[in-house]
Amino acid sequence: MGLGCMNLSHAYGIPPSPEDGLALLRTALDSGVTHLDTATLYGGGRNEELVGRALKGRRDEVVLASKGGMAQVDGKKVIDGRPATLTAQVDASLSRLGVDHIDLYYLHRWDKNVPIGESVGALASLVDAGKIGAIGLSEVSVARLREAQAVAPIAAVQNEYSLWSRNPELGMLEATAADGIALVAFSPVARGFLGDSVGDPSELAEKDIRRAMPRFSSDNWPANAALLPAWRALAAEAGCTPGQLALAWLLSRGDHVVPIPGTTNADHLREDFAALDVTVDAALLERAGSLIDTSTVSGPRYAPGPAAEVDAETFEDAA
Repeated sequence: MGLGCMNLSHAYGIPPSPEDGLALLRTALDSGVTHLDTATLYGGGRNEELVGRALKGRRDEVVLASKGGMAQVDGKKVIDGRPATLTAQVDASLSRLGVDHIDLYYLHRWDKNVPIGESVGALASLVDAGKIGAIGLSEVSVARLREAQAVAPIAAVQNEYSLWSRNPELGMLEATAADGIALVAFSPVARGFLGDSVGDPSELAEKDIRRAMPRFSSDNWPANAALLPAWRALAAEAGCTPGQLALAWLLSRGDHVVPIPGTTNADHLREDFAALDVTVDAALLERAGSLIDTSTVSGPRYAPGPAAEVDAETFEDAA
């Protein structure tokens, strides 16, 4: 299991101060976390700078992952997978992180104006140059994975995967297992929902991205919140917290599945990683999968705009 670093600088309202973010990252390293995931996009580069500060003198302790092909340009998110852009972004990431090598570098989003082979070819050149160790893809379909593999080896695919976002089960879970590719699951606790940490979505911070996500809207939230009492009871029966049950379920999906929960709270950090030592009966995990599933959750995972940016399989298309 790795640590997703995004919310230390990005996406969920007002992030913690750099000092508090640094303290949390150091706590993670001290607790034995060995995989950190950041990106060019997060905080306009500030997240990479923060991770770099935490890694000073400790670089060899972690698998360091970052992402490019999506960045903030003049305050706006821009998806750009052109080879020259990716080359420049890797160089900038190396500088912000204060390292000479990034272990795993993802194409954060497929730029639909650029054949994925061109983007992956550029990353393969950066592997040859020793700047990155391996290539990953994020939010892609099996078809796009196959196109990329025709150009260069792919070490990891990072797609959203949790009990309430089962899209990888439309082919990617099986494809990555068959090819020995890590399936890195972001938002494994369903953006806090499965950790039972979301009260009233209308009280979320103004710039919290969940405000624009359909499952947290006034149309869908009541139905989703109605699942939580049974979810809490199931976690209690398993002898763990709701968040730990969500992570235990993901860890049961295959040895190649790598959750990367994120948090700004040291206690939550320790709770999440303690899930590695939680043992849950297979029958109870199956009940968890039936309680929280695509068929029981109300609303799609993204609004139309963000949905158009991703390439991963959807249940809407499968239907």
